[in-house]
Amino acid sequence: MLPGIGMFGTGEVTHVLVPILRDKGFNIVAIWGRTGKEAEQAALELQIPFHTAKIDDVLLRKDVDLVFITCPPFLHSQISVKALGIGKHVVCDKPMTLMQSDALKMVRASQYYPTLISIVNHSLRFLPAVAHMKRAIQEGYIGPPGPCLDQTLIDVKVRMGPLFNRKRYDWLCDESMGGGALNLVGSHVIDLVKFLTERKAIRVHGTVRTYAMYASHSHTGIRRVAAPDVCAFQMELESDGSTSSALVTVNINCHESNNAFQQEVVIYGPAGHLTVRGGDLVGHRLNAETGAIKEEMLYVDVQDLQFSTSDTTLPRPYVKGLCKLVGALRDAFHPNKESAGWIKEPVQAAATFEDGLYVQAVLDAIRKSSNERCWTKVNVSTESPTNQQKQNVLANAAARIASVSAIRADPSINHTGYF
Repeated sequence: MLPGIGMFGTGEVTHVLVPILRDKGFNIVAIWGRTGKEAEQAALELQIPFHTAKIDDVLLRKDVDLVFITCPPFLHSQISVKALGIGKHVVCDKPMTLMQSDALKMVRASQYYPTLISIVNHSLRFLPAVAHMKRAIQEGYIGPPGPCLDQTLIDVKVRMGPLFNRKRYDWLCDESMGGGALNLVGSHVIDLVKFLTERKAIRVHGTVRTYAMYASHSHTGIRRVAAPDVCAFQMELESDGSTSSALVTVNINCHESNNAFQQEVVIYGPAGHLTVRGGDLVGHRLNAETGAIKEEMLYVDVQDLQFSTSDTTLPRPYVKGLCKLVGALRDAFHPNKESAGWIKEPVQAAATFEDGLYVQAVLDAIRKSSNERCWTKVNVSTESPTNQQKQNVLANAAARIASVSAIRADPSINHTGYF
């Protein structure tokens, strides 16, 4: 018996996720939206029997055992901690939170309830090409067998269309609310590097910019966009001290026309290099005797999705990884007769809340580096911030959220100016 699903969020990720869950055999029993109207409309479109604008109405349902959190990031910590506290499994979308303090609360809740699933949706971990890449690294394809460690260069390039919906102004348009290239794509890349190398970043140097600063949205006129559409950063990974540490260079550009998507991840080692391009894996191995480099296809992505994704702007590699993640969740629950029982092995590769806290620390360091224009150390929080620090951050977030809510709620507002 698979657990009943409670959805938190009505956005594009939810509309992609629900068909995947149903395809894998899950039953979606309830959905939550920021407003009753949003929840009702999403429930009608997705054919979900129960909808509400109250968080507890979903969490307290006896037929909900697993919650997917795809709502605005400032609510992730609140819902996750409460869900774990009453015995619900949690899958949280990225970015995990807006602050390390909230991420730390989620980590502590997951540690306090270790019998419950608590993972972050970093779906690239489950992309078949990435899994084959990691296996090739461990088998010594580009160097000595084992994790990709020192004397390694990792180069990541991502080209894609805008990350926000041009028809409406919401949290995706503002970096402080979780939007932008660094939060939405950079978080995936940071987690992917840790997954492949099993090493963390110790310092970073980044540049984060917004070039398309204004956009025309339906019913709200021309609005100012505060979500960065370009980011480039370097990460120096931890080293054992014997040789030079691995260096990671990342370039993300959200100015591609027609929502075209191109992603390339290359890992260079002393014996060759591996490239994941889209969903394919290509290997280049050095022949020590002749010095020639041999190119070979190690994995070709020929498997198509069982449902249409033409209506979504989400990149197909991320959607395919999400399919594999949901499939792993199904396998984790499938051998058990009771919905509360599960086994860990199928979701062993998933990103934990501890991984999410690390990713948040790196994101914070990259933003600080961009502001100060210098290399910045990555500091992972182990203690909660002071009340004054929390109030300052929450006040800034609340001001932006209130502005967006006012735009939606009051039709009399003059929408011809800039925001």
